[in-house]
Amino acid sequence: MSEVAGEYLVGIDIGTSGCKVALFTADGEVLFQGTKSYPTYYPAPGYAEQNPEEWWEAVCQNLRQMFRQTGVDPKRIKGIGVDGQSGSAIPMGKHHRPLRNSIIWLDRRSVEQYESLKRSVGEDEIFAVSGNPLSPSYVTGKILWIKEHEPDIFAQTGKMIQSNSYIVFKLSGVYTQDVSQGNGNHAFHIEQADWDYDLAERMGIPASLLPDVYESSDVVGTVTSQAAQETGLAAGTPVVAGGLDAACATLGAGAYQAGQVQEQGGQAGGMSIVMDRPVKNRKLILSRHIVTDTWILQGGTVGGGSLNWLKREFGDALGPFFFEKANDEASRVGPGSDGLIFLPYMAGERSPIWNPDAKGVFIGLSYEKTRGHIVRAIMEGCAFALQHNLKTAEASGVDIHSLYSVGGAANSELWTQIKADVTGKKIGIPSSDSAAALGAAILAGVGTGVYRSFEEGVKRSVRMTKEHYPDMVNNTIYRQAYETYLEVCENLKHVFSRLGRWSS
Repeated sequence: MSEVAGEYLVGIDIGTSGCKVALFTADGEVLFQGTKSYPTYYPAPGYAEQNPEEWWEAVCQNLRQMFRQTGVDPKRIKGIGVDGQSGSAIPMGKHHRPLRNSIIWLDRRSVEQYESLKRSVGEDEIFAVSGNPLSPSYVTGKILWIKEHEPDIFAQTGKMIQSNSYIVFKLSGVYTQDVSQGNGNHAFHIEQADWDYDLAERMGIPASLLPDVYESSDVVGTVTSQAAQETGLAAGTPVVAGGLDAACATLGAGAYQAGQVQEQGGQAGGMSIVMDRPVKNRKLILSRHIVTDTWILQGGTVGGGSLNWLKREFGDALGPFFFEKANDEASRVGPGSDGLIFLPYMAGERSPIWNPDAKGVFIGLSYEKTRGHIVRAIMEGCAFALQHNLKTAEASGVDIHSLYSVGGAANSELWTQIKADVTGKKIGIPSSDSAAALGAAILAGVGTGVYRSFEEGVKRSVRMTKEHYPDMVNNTIYRQAYETYLEVCENLKHVFSRLGRWSS
C-alpha cells in the first residue's frame, strides 16, 4: 500500500484476551487495526496470570504489521497512547525485566491479605483514602501476596507497575503510574491524585516500589532506539502515560462530561460514569478519569465473557458463525426468556456484590427451554448486572444522562437493545469498535498538541453510528425479571461460600 500523507496517532490496548493496535488520523479515521491474542495462565484454582513479555511481543507484531499494510512513514506519527486492563501487578527487577508473570484482575488469591489489612490498618481508613473496597481484583493484595509467598521476588523488586505502564516502559524506558490506574493500589489518594506514602508503608508496601504519578495525557518520554528497532516506530516519537482501559474506552466512546456513561460488554464488562467530583461508594469502583479533573465511578463485572464460554464449550453445533446464529435463535425468544434467569458470575463477581466465591447460575431450566433461551438469558443476565451497577450509583446521588456502548457485545443489535430495555435508557453506538485504543490515541493527541482540549479531540474523532431507544413494554417485563435476579443472587450467598470452599 502506498504511503498515506497526514498526521497520525497510535493507540495500543492491552486487553484481557489480546492486544489491539490502531492507527488513526487526527479526525478519527481508522487506517489500521490489528489484534494479537495471548494466553491467560491458571496455575491453581482462583489464580489468573499473563506474561507481560507476551504483551510486548503482541504489540511489536501489531506495529510491524501496521507499517507493512499502510506504508505510513513512522515519522508522521505524532504520539502514542497506551491503555491497559486494570489490576495487574508486575514486579520489575533491577535489570528492568518482569520477575514473574503479571497477576491479573481475574485472580482471586489475595483474599487473606485483605482480611489481614482489615485487622492491621482498618477498612474504613483505607477506603477514606482510596475510595475503593478491598477486593482481590485490585493490585494491593497481589503485592502483599507476593511479599508473603514469594519473598525472594519481592526483595528483588525495584518498581511495581501495571499493564499500560509496562508497555510505556518498553517504549520509553520510563517507569510511570498514570492517575487513572492509581486506584488499583489503595495507597493512591483518589482526591489528591498522588500516593499516600504513610498509608503504603502501614499496609506493608515500601514507598520505593511506587512509580512517579503522571496525568494520563502527560508526555513521559519518547520511543527509544531499542524499541524503534523492535517495533518499526521512529525513535523520539512522544509517548504519553496512558490509562485504564475502561477510562480510555469511556473517552473513546465520547464520554468526557459529567453524567455521560460508557457501557462495555467484553471479558471485563461494566460501566463508567463520568463525574466532576469523587463520589465514594463501597460497592463500586472509583478512579480518576483520563480527562483532567474528572472522575469515573465504575461497575466492573466478569460476565461479558459468558457467551465466549458457551461458544468454547458448546459452539460446535452452530459452526463457524456461532455468534450470528446465536443472536438469531435468541431473537426468537421473548423478553424474560420465559422465566430463565442467568447470574453471570463466571469468575466470582466484582461490583456491586464483591463476592469472589460467586458462581454462574441458570435458574428456571426446563425441558421446553431451547438453546435460544440459554443465549438470551445470558444476554439478559449481563444486562441485569449492568443495571445493578447503575442503580447502585444512582442511589449515591449520581446523575446518569446517556449511555454509550463499546466492546464486542455492542456489535450485537439484540444484546444492545436488551440493555436499553432493561435500563430504560437510550444507548448510542460509536462508529469505532476500537474505543479503548481511540481513547488512548486521543490522549496522545492532547498530550502532543494535536488537539487543544479533550472536547476538541472527542468532537473531531468520535462519531455515533446508531442509537437504541428502550421499549418500555419490554422494560416492564424486565423490571420483574430484574427483581428475581436480585433475589436469586441474595439467596445463594451461602451456597456460593460453600462452593468456594470446595474449589479452594
